Amino acid sequence: MNRRLAQGLDADVAASHAAATEAVIALGANLGDRSQTLAAALADLDRTPLTRVRVAADPIETVALTPEGRDSSAPSYLNTVAIVETRLAPTVLLDYLHAIEERHGRAPRVAGAARWQDRTLDLDLIAYGDLRIDTPRLTVPHPRAADRDFVLLPWASIDPEAVLPGRGAVTDLIRALRPEGTE
Repeated sequence: MNRRLAQGLDADVAASHAAATEAVIALGANLGDRSQTLAAALADLDRTPLTRVRVAADPIETVALTPEGRDSSAPSYLNTVAIVETRLAPTVLLDYLHAIEERHGRAPRVAGAARWQDRTLDLDLIAYGDLRIDTPRLTVPHPRAADRDFVLLPWASIDPEAVLPGRGAVTDLIRALRPEGTE
C-alpha cells in the first residue's frame, strides 16, 4: 500500500494503516442521463485505490435544492448513498471524489463559487468512520447531512442502524425532518 494515500498528502488526518474505515458518500445528479451517471460514478468509486463499495442504495428522485429552498422548476435530482470501505485518508478520498465528478462533466470546484447549481454529478463525503474533521478543506460529518432527506432516506434504506456522528441515529434525524403526522 502506498503510505502517502493512507496518510494524506497534507497529513491533516491519517487513516489507519491496517484497518479499513467505513465512509458514507452521497451521490446526486440532475443533468444528463442521471441513472447512467450514478451507475458509472459508483463503478469509478469501486475502482478507487484502497476502496471498495460495500453497498449502494436504490436511487430516489428529489426536487432540486437551492439556498432559498426547494425549486420544482429546476431539473429533478436522482440521489443515492454508498457505503464504502477505504484505507485512504479522508482528504485523499475527497480528492478522488472530486476527480470522479470532473470525469463526469462537473467543472472543477473553485473556492467561493456558487453552490447548489444544476450539475451532472455531485459527490459528498458524509461521514468517515466516527471521525470529526473541521478544516478549510474538509468537514465531516458533512455539516448539512442531518437536514437532507435525500441523504438520510437512502442511507437508512441500506443501514437502518446508521448513526451520523455527533447528530444521532439516521432514522431519528429523518423523523425530525418530517412534520408530525406525515410520512
